[in-house]
Amino acid sequence: MNNSIRQPYEGLLHKYTNAMKGWQYRWFILSPETGELHYFLSESEKNQKPRCSIYLAGAVIAPSDEDSNTFIVNSATGHNYFTTAAGDMIKLRATDARARQEWVDKLRAVTEMYTRAIASSHPPLPPREHSANPTRSPVAKLEVLDAFANCREQLNKAEKHNASLAQTIENSELHLEPELLILKAMSHGTLHTLNQCLNILYQ
Repeated sequence: MNNSIRQPYEGLLHKYTNAMKGWQYRWFILSPETGELHYFLSESEKNQKPRCSIYLAGAVIAPSDEDSNTFIVNSATGHNYFTTAAGDMIKLRATDARARQEWVDKLRAVTEMYTRAIASSHPPLPPREHSANPTRSPVAKLEVLDAFANCREQLNKAEKHNASLAQTIENSELHLEPELLILKAMSHGTLHTLNQCLNILYQ
């Protein structure tokens, strides 16, 4: 990872909210360390918790045909803080065509880096064999709920270890080393995916 990708990138962008509110200024920060795009209500709040964070692995970054300033971030995994459903799209507008190109190039570079890292560590699973006449015995509802509770407990423990790992890396003098960045991103991404899988199973 070269130095231009390592450095956080931030600035004001218009974010399209909805038909009623239209375009609104938000302060965005691209974090190569975590592979996320964060946004805040204003620059003065950028040291607080982000209003929303988008994990970029697998995302699609595309200039819009509407004009020369607008572009789209189409998330593959949804927002980290579960404010919206997985796979959501946000529409952003830069101040001019040059600023849009800079944002698109930097977002794509970070997205590609983390997408490749995850793909190389998660080879495709072999196809599952389906039985024509399944003979599974029914599982008691209480047992299912107990299993879910155990899964959630294990995920909570894993999240604490992940937070500790991230803090240790951030406090290290080598915190911008590519291997450590990938390790932190993989840990974060894996937990995010496991939480989504558990939420799907709940449904």
